[in-house]
Amino acid sequence: MISIIQRVTQAQVSIENQLVAKIDRGILALVAIEKLDSEKSAQRMFERIINYRIFPDAEQRMNLSLQSIQGELLLVPQFTLAADTDSGNRPSFTPAASPEKSKQLFHYLVSYAQGNYPHIQTGQFGADMQVSLTNDGPVTFTLKV
Repeated sequence: MISIIQRVTQAQVSIENQLVAKIDRGILALVAIEKLDSEKSAQRMFERIINYRIFPDAEQRMNLSLQSIQGELLLVPQFTLAADTDSGNRPSFTPAASPEKSKQLFHYLVSYAQGNYPHIQTGQFGADMQVSLTNDGPVTFTLKV
């Protein structure tokens, strides 16, 4: 499982000009599911996202996590993160899980997150989404489990 996490002051997802999710201060997490991922992978990814220390403390050091500031989390499925881009000029999606498995594990991730953290919003699996954000910093990291 791969996630690009971005510290944001705000982020939102629209589908066909309709706002479907919006957060203020927190993390926008773009998430891709790979072939060998499991429910355990989803649980571990969620724990890493909410506990990853990317928010500034009183001394402006990245010592606080999303959980410690009680920020919001926007989970957005993005299968293109699983692309193999090592050669050529076109991505290969061989590492990505099947659409069925990806959908099942993304929904599991969302359900697990909602059951363990109160501030969750999500994009929609398989939809053509427009994602906008204000990256705070900018601060962006790649997480893999």
